[in-house]
Amino acid sequence: MSDTQQRIDALVKSSEILLFMKGNASFPMCGFSGRAIQILKACGVDPKSVVTVNVLEDEEIRQGIKEYSNWPTIPQLYVKGEFIGGSDIMMEMYESGELKQVLGTEA
Repeated sequence: MSDTQQRIDALVKSSEILLFMKGNASFPMCGFSGRAIQILKACGVDPKSVVTVNVLEDEEIRQGIKEYSNWPTIPQLYVKGEFIGGSDIMMEMYESGELKQVLGTEA
């Protein structure tokens, strides 16, 4: 595993909810990243509790995360160390109620 992959692995395993995105929770820098944050909010997740990694600040992470997850796009959501998906998958899971179950936010 490369240094970058080890850094990504450590980030993924150290956070309850981790979102690799463009920008951050307060200031998303692309529509898909913004949508991912909105979906998390709609699930009852406080955006301040989400650890975000701004891939625009680190080219190695930006490329490495695609290899790590075998997923070509950003944003990428991880919950309890498990890859969930990008904003489209998040939306499908939100609409079915599955995302709240994964996040543990269902009433």
